[in-house]
Amino acid sequence: MSHSFAGLTPGGWVTYSITVVIIMLACQIIYNAFLHPLSKVLGRFFARVSGLPSWYSAMSGDRHIWLWQLFQIYGPKVRITPNTVVFCDPVAYRDIYSNKANVQKGPFYEAWQKDEYDVNTFSTREKKVHARQRKMLNQSFTEQSLLASQPFMVKHVDRWIELLVLGTQDGEWSEPMNFADLSDTLEPGENPFRVIPHSVVQYMQFFYPLTRSPMLELILWLKPGGLDNLFKSITPPHIKNYVNFVQTCVDKRLALYSEQKKEAVSAQRQDMFWFLCDAKDDDGRPAYSDGELHAEANMLIVGGTDTTSLQLAGIMFYLTRDICRLQKLVQEIQSRFQTPEDIVHGPELTGCTYLRACIDETMRLSPSGPSELPRQVRKGGTIINGDFYQEGTIVGASGWETGHNEDVYGEEVFRPERWIPDEGTGVTQEDVNIFRANFHPFAKGPGSCPGKNIAILEPSITIARMLHRLEVRKPPTGENSLGEGNPNGGWGKRNQNIFQIQDSYISVRNGPMVQFKKRRV
Repeated sequence: MSHSFAGLTPGGWVTYSITVVIIMLACQIIYNAFLHPLSKVLGRFFARVSGLPSWYSAMSGDRHIWLWQLFQIYGPKVRITPNTVVFCDPVAYRDIYSNKANVQKGPFYEAWQKDEYDVNTFSTREKKVHARQRKMLNQSFTEQSLLASQPFMVKHVDRWIELLVLGTQDGEWSEPMNFADLSDTLEPGENPFRVIPHSVVQYMQFFYPLTRSPMLELILWLKPGGLDNLFKSITPPHIKNYVNFVQTCVDKRLALYSEQKKEAVSAQRQDMFWFLCDAKDDDGRPAYSDGELHAEANMLIVGGTDTTSLQLAGIMFYLTRDICRLQKLVQEIQSRFQTPEDIVHGPELTGCTYLRACIDETMRLSPSGPSELPRQVRKGGTIINGDFYQEGTIVGASGWETGHNEDVYGEEVFRPERWIPDEGTGVTQEDVNIFRANFHPFAKGPGSCPGKNIAILEPSITIARMLHRLEVRKPPTGENSLGEGNPNGGWGKRNQNIFQIQDSYISVRNGPMVQFKKRRV
């Protein structure tokens, strides 16, 4: 044998190497297709034997649509990579994401870390460590912090509303505007902060395909050995600018916190970041180092920017195409509040049931996380909807498919009334309970969003104050179809009455086009 290898020419070595690689690939394909523990789970052949289809769908921004297509073909359980199964089923969702589930976050989350020091509550995989981090983070999202932050929120919302009709006369409609741009920023024109929301999107679009790569295990293995530094060197300038922006903001707020900590409460800027700085661990010491604050701030900026702006853009898309429901919401707001200034956190705002129904319906149809949140089965395996999955299997449930599940919600339409029991609409409490059991806009269990209260309060105050002051409409002419599905588009993207998004872990949107007019007093 050694003599035969010694006699190989360079061309022979190439042929031999290619042959070995082909044989290894063929064996891997045969194993994945027929011998793998998940071989009985249905899915497209190439997805069952390779992670390339999943990665390509992430590159294209249509991963949520790709998953939707698979569920239409194969049913509520689909194998999307050799070692990954995703579900579109309320029972499966509970089995995967509940507190008692024998799973932990998958390797997907580690890929988001810039380096070994960039660790936050989002990226931490070990359950006990995550529980400790989450306990500290929860201190920033209490009722006290919500009330303390409200004045800052209201101030920015009011200024933003003024800018929507800046330069218009009474009774005059504004120029058509792309609401996705409006909801991403508070200041028009040239200023250093205007590009930040777009930088967040570019940041996510740059890293997201890496997290879905079929070479993810190799990437994670190479990251500490120099790949992190390589990524930093090839990171586009606008992504570096965003990272620098976060660091600068945190440094300034840390300095302000240290300065104001000694002052009276009335002189302190007690926004959400204040409470993050002020959080304590179980021993009464500061919960976060400066580096950990940078990591947590990055997570909160991405999550906060995306969730609120998506809800605002989505609800404007649906309401400007449904005048009756828009007027119904306006009537509820005006009947409860005499002036826009009365619209604050409290029982009156909480009692706006139709406003909350519109927000919930928008979150159902336009989830901030359209694809699955991957979980890795731990030692001992787990049961999901009656089936056993062994240690190491990646499982998850997709946000887009969960909200568009016609077996639960029926026809794919915007119908806020589904969330309110009412004999007149034919909606019973039992119906609402079924919908709620399948509704997880802020996830469930240990990985649920800690800021869900403020994520509801922000759009509630913004929408209510905006509609109290302004009329809004879809432009009658021009580019007024932005955000709609295309009748000639791909399967799953044709519905013109559904707000279309792109999947970059967060939901990237464009549209709708809207116009505003000052409401007559």
